[in-house]
Amino acid sequence: MSISSEERKRVIMDHLKLQGQVKVPELSFRLTVSEETIRRDLLLLEKEGLVKRVYGGAVLTKPSNYEPPYLQRQKVRMEEKERIGRVAADLIESGDTIAIDVGTTTLELAKAIVGRERLTILTNSLAVAYHLMESLNSGRFTGKIIVIGGELNPEQQSISGSLGENLMSQFRVDKAFLSVGGVSLKRGVSDYDLGETAMSRRMVEAANQTIVLADDSKLDKEAFLEIIPLRKVHTLVCNAAPPRDWVQLIKSEHLNWIEAK
Repeated sequence: MSISSEERKRVIMDHLKLQGQVKVPELSFRLTVSEETIRRDLLLLEKEGLVKRVYGGAVLTKPSNYEPPYLQRQKVRMEEKERIGRVAADLIESGDTIAIDVGTTTLELAKAIVGRERLTILTNSLAVAYHLMESLNSGRFTGKIIVIGGELNPEQQSISGSLGENLMSQFRVDKAFLSVGGVSLKRGVSDYDLGETAMSRRMVEAANQTIVLADDSKLDKEAFLEIIPLRKVHTLVCNAAPPRDWVQLIKSEHLNWIEAK
């Protein structure tokens, strides 16, 4: 049974609030209507000021101040996140000291760490810490895990606050891995939670290299709080090639863009 235009628009907006971006072919398949019908729906939403049409789909007109719960986000774009996590794990070398922040993509990184020795891993993510502990116990890698303490956020499975920020500022690490809410040319790397964003900044300050993990739904998207400008990012791991209008900045800032195929 086909659904009405208003029902389709509600589905599209729910999808946008969760992922930040929608693609015409995916919506066409999901809603069992033609791509032309989806384009008309997006045009109507754009006229209402709710979305901005981009090549192949649409994004929210304004950044959302809301981030869905951690367990809900884990189910979104799982294949892309797994690919990004596996490729990012290849950037870790035996003997490295690394920091991993809170996020569903950095969780996939943690799951993919294998065959490394003498790692020291700092994290403020309960989910990341749990999976690292399981891997350490099963001999997938050797080393130690340091959980940065502070105030617990059960919904996002994170730990943050001034106590943890002060502790993080005492460390120096080789690499910091960030899972983010958005990456844009204008605002750089951004996220939603005030405490988690502050902790991510401390990790960047402590690191020789900053590595951002972002699937293509995060590109050209601005979340609530800016973490760092793009010029401070050494490597960006994404499941897609960079957008055409990003190429010049990538060259000028010497940003290492890795496509996780």
